[in-house]
Amino acid sequence: MKIKSIFFTLLILLTSMFVLPSADAAGKGWRYWGYFQSAPGKTTWVAAMTGPTVDIADGAVEGWSFVFSSDDVPSTAPKVKPNFKAICGGTKADSDTKRIALVVEFGSPVWAPKGEKPAKTITRCVRTANDSQGIDVLGQVVKIRAAASGLICGLNGFPAKECGVEIETPAALVKK
Repeated sequence: MKIKSIFFTLLILLTSMFVLPSADAAGKGWRYWGYFQSAPGKTTWVAAMTGPTVDIADGAVEGWSFVFSSDDVPSTAPKVKPNFKAICGGTKADSDTKRIALVVEFGSPVWAPKGEKPAKTITRCVRTANDSQGIDVLGQVVKIRAAASGLICGLNGFPAKECGVEIETPAALVKK
C-alpha cells in the first residue's frame, strides 16, 4: 500500500507540473477536479498538494471541487465550509474506525462541459477503516473515474468523458 501511495503522489506531482498550465496562459485554463483538505479542528480549506492516497486523521474534512483554473493550484475550494462538527457531529467516535467529513461540489455551470449540468453538492460523514486514505473515503460515496495516470477525471459521471482539459476562459470569468 505504501508503494502505491508513493507512486500515486509522485504521479500527481508530475502531472501537475506538465499538464496544468502556468499563469501566463492568460486566455486559457483547465477544468478538473481539485482536491482540498482541512485538518481536524480547522475550518479553512487548503489545496491538497498530494494525491488522495494519503492518510487522513479522524476529524478531518476532505473536499473535492470541479474547478476552472489557469494556475497550478486549484483556486476554487468548495463553498461548503469544512466544518467537521456540522457534517459529522452526530457520528460517535470509536477505536475501530475513523470519521471523515466529505464535501463534493460539482462546480459552476459557467465552466461545465457543454450539455452537462453540475449535480448538487454532496456533504456526507463517512465512517471508514482506520487505514483508509482519501481515495477510499471518496470511493465510499461516489463513483470515481480516473485516467491511467491516476488523475481523477469524473465523480458520479461528471464530467461524462473528459479529463482535465484545457479550455478558453469562460466569458463569464473574463475581467472587463
